[in-house]
Amino acid sequence: MRRKLFLLLGVLLLATAPAYCAINFPTVNLGFGGANTPQEFTQGVQVLILLTILTLAPSIVIMTTAFVRIVIVLTLTRQAIGTPSLPPNQVIIGLSLILTFFVMSPTLTKINDTAYQPYLKNQITQQAAIDNSIKPIREFMFKQTQEKELALFVKMAKINRLEKKEDTPTYILIPAFILSELKTAFKIGFVIFLPFLVIDIVVASILVSMGMLFLPPATIAMPFKLIMFVMVDGWFLITKSLVEGFVM
Repeated sequence: MRRKLFLLLGVLLLATAPAYCAINFPTVNLGFGGANTPQEFTQGVQVLILLTILTLAPSIVIMTTAFVRIVIVLTLTRQAIGTPSLPPNQVIIGLSLILTFFVMSPTLTKINDTAYQPYLKNQITQQAAIDNSIKPIREFMFKQTQEKELALFVKMAKINRLEKKEDTPTYILIPAFILSELKTAFKIGFVIFLPFLVIDIVVASILVSMGMLFLPPATIAMPFKLIMFVMVDGWFLITKSLVEGFVM
């Protein structure tokens, strides 16, 4: 699992650059001295850029995988139940990460088989390994990206025409994917909120009809929402729906 995590991290870092850019990783030697040649200066700049990208690595991993949709849906579920601090954030984020790795496992396996292992065995070049690594991630993002969002960023990038979907640059695909995931997550969250909203309305109506105007409806409704959520096995249904939404 740890090796797959670092593998995914490295691939997603490369996916942020256009596919046509050749990326060479410089060797790092610690020392002090002046840059006597243009090549030495260029290597220093490459190291600086690489370190800068590494600081953005967590955000890149979060935004180009299934994590965005999963963590938003789980957080909205917690809010709908009426317990904003239970489960705690650590549990929500941890469960989201575990489900993300489960969903991304086929993609990671494909990257390992077509890029990582052949490169370790010197069967392909570095550029071929990068291209083979980006392809599975792009395939995953294409499956979850809606045409409307993709067309929006193609238009804003002032690209006249794309012969086929695979010609879409990665820097256009990533924001379209994120926007599609946000839309899908909030649609799912709205559906989850509806039954809990009905309970809140019913409890508030009963309290008003009984003249208990100063009794907080949320306090009375929360046990009923918890009972309903437990009886329908809510976490099982939500997790099942989230995972199947990516697999299908």
